[in-house]
Amino acid sequence: MDNTLFRTYLIEDRSYVSFIKREIHNLVKGSFSERRTGEIDIIVSELASNVIKYAGTGELLYKLYKVNEEPVFEIICIDSGPGMKSVNHSIKDGYSSTNTLGQGMGSIVRLSNDAQFYSIEGWGTIAYARVYADAEHKEEKLNPVIRCLNVAKPGEQVSGDGACIRRYKDRTVIMLGDGLGHGPGAHEAVTEAIRSVQFSSSAEPTEMIREMNQSVKRTRGLVATIAVLDHKSKKWYICGVGNIYARLQRGLEYKNYISNNGIVGLNIPGRLQSTEYEMEKLQCLILCSDGIRVKWDLLQYPGILKYDPIILAAVLYKDHARRTDDMTILTIRVT
Repeated sequence: MDNTLFRTYLIEDRSYVSFIKREIHNLVKGSFSERRTGEIDIIVSELASNVIKYAGTGELLYKLYKVNEEPVFEIICIDSGPGMKSVNHSIKDGYSSTNTLGQGMGSIVRLSNDAQFYSIEGWGTIAYARVYADAEHKEEKLNPVIRCLNVAKPGEQVSGDGACIRRYKDRTVIMLGDGLGHGPGAHEAVTEAIRSVQFSSSAEPTEMIREMNQSVKRTRGLVATIAVLDHKSKKWYICGVGNIYARLQRGLEYKNYISNNGIVGLNIPGRLQSTEYEMEKLQCLILCSDGIRVKWDLLQYPGILKYDPIILAAVLYKDHARRTDDMTILTIRVT
């Protein structure tokens, strides 16, 4: 998982397509070969053009980052259009509902290392593509699978939200933090919190929260939740301070974690305890900052847990982003 911000553009007119394509081309051209950059150009053009063609308006989120020094480009396209009756049918070359050549979605699948489409009739469509520099790259299969969708408050250049993942012996440590307010001050607080977790000698949530509390005292403070998956005992241990939402979902059943009151760096409870949960196969842990409304029901989204966890994050962002604060959704699936 990478913590790089997703940049975002609203697509409201066909003239936006060439502008967005140019912006992304300039972003990736120094990291990818000329051929791979051209393939990213095609993916971006097809996604943005489809939004105008089928939905009229939509939103494009994208980011460039590195995994083991290899550049990776991710793009998510979100619309509230009519949706698709059959995604599998629509991605076949030659299919078109608008009398075109019908090669757009098929080309996205062919040119990406991974591409997924989620659509509900009358609700809209999420289109996702991930592109590595190596067209034959196969992503390392890790357990759990962790995805992060982090978008700054509109108008801000940095996010006050941040996530941290640390693999420590038989444990996976996961933290989501939200600095108070937004902008550079909030970003400073969450950056220091991430540093504290990364360099901690502990893998116990309560101890890491206490260490974090000391580390961020010179900042404005933050709210944070730490979840630790113990692969040996097959248990989750979760501890949080403040309003980070946490839910463990498996199929139609879920359990909400109730966080402690307080602010890390200012006032945390004197007595912190972790809550223990059983780890189950295909379980999904969902963490959200308060830029995301949390009164949602996954029954509204048929089959969503079968998709890559980034699709779930995009679905929740589409319907529940407040857009008045930084917005982060961390989705973790046990395989």
